[in-house]
Amino acid sequence: MLTDLTDEQLLAQALAGDEDAFTVLYRRRQGPIYRFALHMSGSSHVAEEVTQEVFLFLVQRGRDFDAERGALGAYLFGVARNYVRRALERNYPEQVLGSPVEDEAASLMVECDPTEGIERRQTSNAIWKAVLSLPEHYREVVVLCDLHELSYADAAQAVGCAIGTIRSRLHRAHDMLSKKLQHSAAVAPAISKVAARCAS
Repeated sequence: MLTDLTDEQLLAQALAGDEDAFTVLYRRRQGPIYRFALHMSGSSHVAEEVTQEVFLFLVQRGRDFDAERGALGAYLFGVARNYVRRALERNYPEQVLGSPVEDEAASLMVECDPTEGIERRQTSNAIWKAVLSLPEHYREVVVLCDLHELSYADAAQAVGCAIGTIRSRLHRAHDMLSKKLQHSAAVAPAISKVAARCAS
């Protein structure tokens, strides 16, 4: 079955003309790419546009991917990263760093009781805003490593830097987030959880 194949195998078959293989690959990777772009930009419009551009790029230049340099998933995050930057510079500076899309805000949540209702939404929004307020090079490592759970090696491939740079940026980003969240009364009940995670 196609669904049993790796990303790299699916890409190889897609490039050989197998449309079904490309469809499976798209369904597998579209969600993570969309969420990455959303988390980086704060704009669902940017996220939709970037997702389309990433897969058009893959159709047109998929042969540029080199499996010996890393995983296809990390490669696609790297492509998405470049398209997010271009989109923000070109069209959408006034839309970013604003309020999150309501349905997507929960994806930035630390674990908490789902019955907390208003407190949960306040916590989610505060964490979202804190992440979006980070400088881009810190924000992207938080999104890649914490939200998408990429390894340091895969994050380094996506960003195009050394693994040590990823580690140091992530540590600094965690410090910055911890300080930002300490000043938000809305997230007071969750501060200890956030601090513990950021310290890890």
